[in-house]
Amino acid sequence: MSGGVDSAVAAARIAEAGHDVTGVHLALSANPQSHRTGARGCCTIEDSRDARRAADVIGIPFYIWDMAERFQRDVVEDFVAEYAAGRTPNPCLRCNEKIKFAAVLDRALALGFDAVATGHHAKLVDGVLSRSVDQAKDQSYVLGVLTREQLGHAMFPLGESTKAEVREEAARRGLTVADKPDSHDICFIADGDTRGFLAKRLGSAEGPIVDQSGEVVGSHQGAHGFTVGQRKGLRIDRPAPDGRPRYVLSIEPVSNTVTVGPRSALEVTTITCGAPVWNGPSRRDDLTVQLRAHGEVYPCRFEERAGGLTIELDRPATGVAAGQAAVLYSGATVIGSATIVSAS
Repeated sequence: MSGGVDSAVAAARIAEAGHDVTGVHLALSANPQSHRTGARGCCTIEDSRDARRAADVIGIPFYIWDMAERFQRDVVEDFVAEYAAGRTPNPCLRCNEKIKFAAVLDRALALGFDAVATGHHAKLVDGVLSRSVDQAKDQSYVLGVLTREQLGHAMFPLGESTKAEVREEAARRGLTVADKPDSHDICFIADGDTRGFLAKRLGSAEGPIVDQSGEVVGSHQGAHGFTVGQRKGLRIDRPAPDGRPRYVLSIEPVSNTVTVGPRSALEVTTITCGAPVWNGPSRRDDLTVQLRAHGEVYPCRFEERAGGLTIELDRPATGVAAGQAAVLYSGATVIGSATIVSAS
């Protein structure tokens, strides 16, 4: 129970359905802030109190589990290391993989519980993951990394409801979080300044911004502050000859070089990925791939190769970044995922 409306309603629904439910709030920060900053951040003292009040209303036991050390190692340090290597990680996906459905699930099973239930907007049908009915809030992408075994011990009670319906139900149940803003951005960067967060941990090192010909067109204070497809925040001294915006095309951490170019140069149709996780049926009809959370989906084909996966898109995608997940769907059903290594 994060202290938000989704997990509160999820807990209320499964308790009402007759399950033996215990509410657990994860303390993921060694020094949590007292209050949230609007819709930014999570895991504050305020959030833990909201979660406890919701558990009291529902009438279930409530505990706080300290996962700060594990979260720091498996999510925060991984996030920093990925940016240092020139990749763009997804910390929400990593948290689901390493914390909620690994550390938490392992402890829950050891304590005699059968499953971990969360407020994610996604559906499980006979152990198979699929999209929520609320396409705008669907979170199946960040759950696509889970294994069949992990999904076998998961419950997502909100998959058949829209967010508006969840809020209305929370109000009817007397849950004070009914109107609480959703968290967004990266939960452990409460001020939203990802570049500043990385600079504190990786330092600053001036490097060149070059165009596709290798000509220096600007400078930066650290290649870790950029991601493929980025347009804003580029310190370019020499505008493009055609006056059009430039976008980050690639990041080379060893030479600390950022390459920029026109939007058209971002278009890719072939995506190379690491080892896949197959967690759904083997159907290949109506096959699509999603390359970012809440991103566009692309019709595709794929082929397994030694230790990895190659995905061919039926139409070009832009802004495909190494380190993100490629989640494959057959219709609305997740069939598997893999981490993007490169794209061309």
